[in-house]
Amino acid sequence: MRQKWFRQILRLRLYIILLLLIQVAVLVWLILSTSAISLWLTVIMYITGIMASLRIISCRDKPSYKLLWVFLILLLPIFGGSLYLLLAFQTSARRMDDYLKELVQDSEPLLKEDACAFEVISKKAPECIPQMFYLKQAGFPVYQNTRCTYFPSGESVFPDICEEIQKAGKYIFLEFFIIQEGDMWNTIRDILIQKAREGVEVRVLYDDIGSFLTLPRNYPAMLARDGIQCRIFNPFRPVLSSLQNNRDHRKLIIIDGETVFTGGFNLADEYINAIEKFGYWKDCGMKLTGKAAWSQTLMFLQMWNLTCKTREDFSRFRCESKQMENTVSDGLVQPYADSPLDAENVGEHVYLQMINNAKNYLYINTPYLIVDDSMVSALSLAAKSGVDVRIITPHRWDKKLIHMTTRSYYLPLLRAGVKIYEYTQGFNHAKTFVSDDKTATVGTTNLDYRSLYLHFECGVWLYKNRAVAQVKEDFLASLQVCQEIQLEDCPSGLFYKHFQELLHVIAPLM
Repeated sequence: MRQKWFRQILRLRLYIILLLLIQVAVLVWLILSTSAISLWLTVIMYITGIMASLRIISCRDKPSYKLLWVFLILLLPIFGGSLYLLLAFQTSARRMDDYLKELVQDSEPLLKEDACAFEVISKKAPECIPQMFYLKQAGFPVYQNTRCTYFPSGESVFPDICEEIQKAGKYIFLEFFIIQEGDMWNTIRDILIQKAREGVEVRVLYDDIGSFLTLPRNYPAMLARDGIQCRIFNPFRPVLSSLQNNRDHRKLIIIDGETVFTGGFNLADEYINAIEKFGYWKDCGMKLTGKAAWSQTLMFLQMWNLTCKTREDFSRFRCESKQMENTVSDGLVQPYADSPLDAENVGEHVYLQMINNAKNYLYINTPYLIVDDSMVSALSLAAKSGVDVRIITPHRWDKKLIHMTTRSYYLPLLRAGVKIYEYTQGFNHAKTFVSDDKTATVGTTNLDYRSLYLHFECGVWLYKNRAVAQVKEDFLASLQVCQEIQLEDCPSGLFYKHFQELLHVIAPLM
């Protein structure tokens, strides 16, 4: 049965890959051909390479991306320059960005704070005003009246998800990078089908690349037969396009605009350890109940309407229950999202501000550690300033080359005083920051180029509520099954040095 299912997926998708390969082959043939057309094309492409290099140097991209493109043009001057200009001047990404901006503008009136709300709230966290103000300016208000609960694993959050979904009375929204049939998704799907029969509006949004080999192409139609609205974000097409890099990496479950689940987990069995993939799968989840859930509801609606090319009235989904207004919280909550289509790297800036604001300690969980010089400098400066900086990465890898690249960043950080640990029980997929018993963030953003600059992401910034202590407690518990990396554990020698340099150049591709 499983083999039949896999063959079906291949039949549906293989033609796309073949068409893409044909395009690349035609381009290579034109470059290598000895015909008169090819000679003129070669001259044009050399000029194109020069123009591309000048544009790369003058643009505001990350230095790592500039270095990668210049390296590619130096290595393949004809192909590299042409490819850059082909991707840089596409209109599809700009059209998507323009439409998303319109949707965000539609949402702005629904996120308006009272004139004095921010001033009143910020007095509770004077040391974090720059952090909160930045996210507020980015379009993400800070909330009180929200209960936050942290879950230290996928299997611990799963029962709560099922329980809350069963309580839904108006709508259920799901947005995920990966959905795969199995115990986790099938259980949730069965509940969604039952709720749809009861009249609850159910919407499911998943990324095409993330679920490329886990769901059949016609899955939205299959769910539609059970009353569930389903859409595929950014379907993979056989066209050379930079837009194909922009994946929806968010994880959101929204119930009636009152309760939200987010975190590092996807809807597949390894995330709840129903199956073993790379040993024990260490992940985490966050549950928000109260006013802050509205921000994430709008995040979903923006992505849904972006995918469907629709403009609906978002206000009809707003929950104004007295119970929500009276929800008692013990701290501040600020949900945020990040889009790769604009020039604002919200996820990166949240991390950098937490690093720069740390006074006593900063504990980080990340499955990947592939960062640019600004992040390395910030972590190094914090450690050199006396902050206890600790990072947990996996010991068992899911992608070998990416894991090798992660380890290539250990040496400069260790020399600066950063403590690095590898999780030995299995694969650490959690993405958390916690600092000074005051602040924490839990979300979907990895410390790698794809999450920080290419994917749609989301997270929750927390200040002085019980979830902060829960994130710290989970980190310290994880340390008990970690091995600390020492300087002598890092390979040295001329070959490794050059190999490391190569990995850093190609890091933006990982």
